[in-house]
Amino acid sequence: MKETPHLTFEEIEGVQSRSDLKDIIKGKGAAYAKIIDTIAYEDELRNLQVELVKLQQWIAKNNKRVAVVFEGRDAAGKGGAIRRFMEHLNPRSSRLVALNRPTEIEKGQWYFMRYIKELPNPGEIVFYDRSWYNRAVVEPVMGFCKDKEYNDFMAQVPEFEHMLYEDGLIIIKFWLSISKDEQLKRFNSRMKNPLKRWKFSPVDKKGQELWDRYTHFKELMYSKTHTSYSPWVIVKTNDKEVARLECIRYVLSKFNYTGKKKSKTNLLPDPNIIMHYFRSSHQID
Repeated sequence: MKETPHLTFEEIEGVQSRSDLKDIIKGKGAAYAKIIDTIAYEDELRNLQVELVKLQQWIAKNNKRVAVVFEGRDAAGKGGAIRRFMEHLNPRSSRLVALNRPTEIEKGQWYFMRYIKELPNPGEIVFYDRSWYNRAVVEPVMGFCKDKEYNDFMAQVPEFEHMLYEDGLIIIKFWLSISKDEQLKRFNSRMKNPLKRWKFSPVDKKGQELWDRYTHFKELMYSKTHTSYSPWVIVKTNDKEVARLECIRYVLSKFNYTGKKKSKTNLLPDPNIIMHYFRSSHQID
């Protein structure tokens, strides 16, 4: 049996940069392929995050208002993607919105009210880890809303988003798409990891049992809320790292910000990973 080549002390001592490390590892064969892939991912992520900093500065200077919505089944990678977006942004002009269950007072308000309060101010980019679309999928699947509440929401949301669009607010809506097998794999991983166990809830478990019901309401959501002014962007997320990079690329591709032409990396999203919804498209979830 052929032995896996090892890195020698002399080789490690001679490493002066990530490029040096990649060159050494490449010479060691397939056994180190995963390390090469990780280094390549981290380098690409950094290049894209540099562009995000430029974009944020442009948004602030031009008083743009940008809302980036992340939706998807549990364990699809919403939180991880948002963290990579926000990692190096100025917290003074970027925010994360991840609301808890509505309070008794909020339950008596117009459904959109608590989300309106969180909309971006001029010069600000806001990331939603779930949004008003809770009422489109999670709530009816789990029985958390009445039929009338659901129907009222579905009738109102296109008008709500059209008002935001006409007022100049830029909305990007991502649906992170994950297969049933991959979701189960991530659930099991969470349960084994004491640092991630808090992420797993009874609602997550129900997600596997009610997979087809989720699919039904997801498709209804697409058919009634995918519009020219606020389209759904579907991202295949079975490979989390690739999905994160493509989400960032998509957002960057939507703006002509200062310094974009000097980018050191490709800013066009991969259409095999990320695409606008259309009825006949094949989806993994």
